[in-house]
Amino acid sequence: MAPIKMIDIAVNFTDGMFKGIYNSKQHHVSDIATVLSRAWNAGVDRIIVTGGSLEESKEALAIAETDGRLFCTVGVHPTRCNEFEESGDPEKHFQDLLALAKEGIQRGKVVAIGECGLDYDRLHFCPAETQKKYFEKQFELAYAAKLPMFLHMRAAAEDFCEIVERNINKFSGGVTHSFTGTAEDREKLLSFHNMYIGINGCSLKMAENLDVVRDILVDRMMIETDSPYCEIKSTHAGIKFVQSSWPSKKKEKYDQESLVKGRNEPCLVRQVLKVLAGCKGISDIDQLSATLYQNTCRVFFPQDLDAAADALLTGRHESR
Repeated sequence: MAPIKMIDIAVNFTDGMFKGIYNSKQHHVSDIATVLSRAWNAGVDRIIVTGGSLEESKEALAIAETDGRLFCTVGVHPTRCNEFEESGDPEKHFQDLLALAKEGIQRGKVVAIGECGLDYDRLHFCPAETQKKYFEKQFELAYAAKLPMFLHMRAAAEDFCEIVERNINKFSGGVTHSFTGTAEDREKLLSFHNMYIGINGCSLKMAENLDVVRDILVDRMMIETDSPYCEIKSTHAGIKFVQSSWPSKKKEKYDQESLVKGRNEPCLVRQVLKVLAGCKGISDIDQLSATLYQNTCRVFFPQDLDAAADALLTGRHESR
């Protein structure tokens, strides 16, 4: 049996924590190379580095170019959408994003537009009207660049789904990542034929979250860490299914052989896989992993899709 292969669809390598900076204070050296080594050894096959602003997307592309297994997104996070108007020329800002996306596609690195969407939990960063305006605008990016969408939805399901529905023909496929919504939100998202749901530690926090996740078809899921955030904590409902752990030390006592306590890493996507299997009562973790891998390739890496496996999975899905 082939070893488990996983794709972490959301890693924020542009975050200061991976440079050793916490709350503006340097605690240790930049350690992305060490973090990557742990991820590859844990069975992570590739990683998508998240872009959340024009500048961050440039940095994400630069990071993605350091390893053949790294890829990235280009887009503006809902809480950063003020940057379109603060730039002084929103249309030029849009064109700069499009040019960056096209450059990244040529380099074989940019695989999605995002992270974009709506976040009504953090309106103090950007008002809802601005978020909606530039969420809708970024579907034009996906259409022009012929890319799928990497999406963010927080406490905004109704407006989010309305905008997605209006733009459903502008993107080939997408994932609503770090899903923490209700059963109703889940059903709205799954009603879009080309939408997948991304699961991480935040999606598996409470018993109610596990209940919602349990009823998502495996054929419509992807896994992620969203590191350095969204770790699976000892207080989380899903922790009972976690069988693997890594030694960790506080940032003040940094040791490259250990994880930094409280900082999530892509190697821990394996824990997400285990919790998902446990909560859904799936014993064949290899098959679960293979299905999630194929789902991810179908959206972000269609050129690498295992055609035979995909036909098998598609056939099984259609027979339900």
